[in-house]
Parts: sequence; structure tokens; C-alpha cells
Amino acid sequence: MGKYVLKSLLQVIPVLFIVSLIVFILVRVTGDPVALMLPETATAEDRAVLTQALGLDQPLYTQYVKFLGSALQGDFGQSFRYGQPALQLVLERLPASFELAVAAMFFAVLMAVPLGVASAVKRNTFTDLIISGISVIGKAMPNFWMGIMLILLFSVMWGVLPVSGRGGLSHLILPAFTLGIGLAAQMTRLIRSSMLEILSQDYIRTARSKGLGRMVVIGKHAFRNGLIPVVTIMSLQFTSLIGGTLITETVFSWPGLGQLLVVAVNTHDMAIVQAAVFVIALIVVVTNILTDVAYRLLDPRIKFD
Repeated sequence: MGKYVLKSLLQVIPVLFIVSLIVFILVRVTGDPVALMLPETATAEDRAVLTQALGLDQPLYTQYVKFLGSALQGDFGQSFRYGQPALQLVLERLPASFELAVAAMFFAVLMAVPLGVASAVKRNTFTDLIISGISVIGKAMPNFWMGIMLILLFSVMWGVLPVSGRGGLSHLILPAFTLGIGLAAQMTRLIRSSMLEILSQDYIRTARSKGLGRMVVIGKHAFRNGLIPVVTIMSLQFTSLIGGTLITETVFSWPGLGQLLVVAVNTHDMAIVQAAVFVIALIVVVTNILTDVAYRLLDPRIKFD
């Protein structure tokens, strides 16, 4: 396992190099940074001074080498909107996004695991039909609509939960549930299909023929092996929750990375965009490595070779 982890960490280097090249190109094609940073009343002399200060008067390959060297030192530039280092702003918002993502994943697992297992065990029954219908509805509902409806119900009508912002546990419930409901619907269907496949295996029939109880067969023999595809979808969804909760964070004014990215894109604050993309890419790579390790822990038959 140690060799595999070390090999995977070494693969991070070319991945981040490619990400840096893509980010560098995208920032350059989105528009002239000087024109975006200066007001319309700026003179040609002002533009020339800022162009030289940013190093934009140099060849592209020289600009990229300097950009890569600065990025390796954690310097992605200064945010002209906030007047602070871009990486510092991203790291300050990251804990809020992690908090929301973990809470949403907790809600999703709490709902999906019992529903998915029950749907598989009660296959083709009324229970299975109800759970499958709820899953389809949950997956079809847009996050922004769900968030608005929850605010109207729990904040405006009943007044039991805050409308927006980040504070205590009460502030976390609505946005986490909004994000978790769609993920729970997807995980429920995945757990159902995975469990149905496992329950039809020969070793499950053997375990039953030995007189093992139903709960032992399902919980000890079937459920653990059925978790592998669930771990996959959880890792993919967790990384998307970190950087992709734009709408939910905007609806609930949650001060996370998603809301910061929305403001940065709208104001063309490319330093923040660069830093955020790098951080998200690094999180994705590390999460994939941890997912591979989890596969081995869940199923010893899986080899790292």
C-alpha cells in the first residue's frame, strides 16, 4: 500500500502541471487583464504601466514560467477586488465549503443507506416502488428550487431556522439538506442496484443455506461488498461539492469557495480563479487516492498492483 500511495503522489506532479497550463491559457483568452482591472477613464500611460508591472509585455512562455514558479511558492497573484493574496482568500473560504460538503454527505448517507438496502431487500414490492419513486423525485428537483422552498417553509412560515449565513448548527441544516437530497436519491438507486447484484451471488445463497440469520447475511456479507460503487460515487460527489456548490451557497449566502468563485468570475478576478482551480484539482487528486485505498480496505481481493 505504501508503494502505491507514493506512486500516486508522484503522479500528482504532471496532473498539476497540466492544470497550471490550462488555467494559464484560459485566463489569457478570457480577456485583457489590464482592461478588466483599470477603469474606462484610464489613460494609455496607465495601461502601459500596469501591463509592465504584471509582466504582460513579455513573451507568453516567459509569462508561463514565471506564473508556474510563483504557483509552486503558493503565489497566484493579488486579488484586485479584495486587495489580498488570492490563495489566502481561497484557503479562508475552504473550511466553510468542507463543512457544508461533509454535512451534505452525512445527510445523504443517513438517508440513502437504509432506503437503498430496504429497496433491494423488498424488491418489486410496494416499499420498493415508494422508495424508487421518492428517489426519482429527489433527483429531479433542482437545488435552487429546493433551497428556496425550504427557506419559505422553515424560515419564513415557521421561523425555526435561519434564512442564510454561516453560524451554528442551525445555519447548516437547510443548505446541507438541500445539497444532500439529490445526492441521497442518486446513492439510494446505486445501493439498490449494487445490493441486488450481490444478493444474487452464490456465496450469499451459501450463507443462507448454512442457516445464518437474514440480518447477518445482509449486513455482514452483502452490504460490505455492495459499498464499493457507493464509495466511488461518494468520492466523486464530495469533490464536486467542494467547488461546485455555487447555486446553494448563493441561495443561502454561505461564505464558501463556491460563492467566492461566483464573485471572482463576475468581476473577472482571475487571480482567485487560478488559485481556486489549483486547490480544487489538488483535492480531487488526493480524494481519488484515498478512494483507492478504501477499495482495498473494503475488499481484500483488490490488489494495488
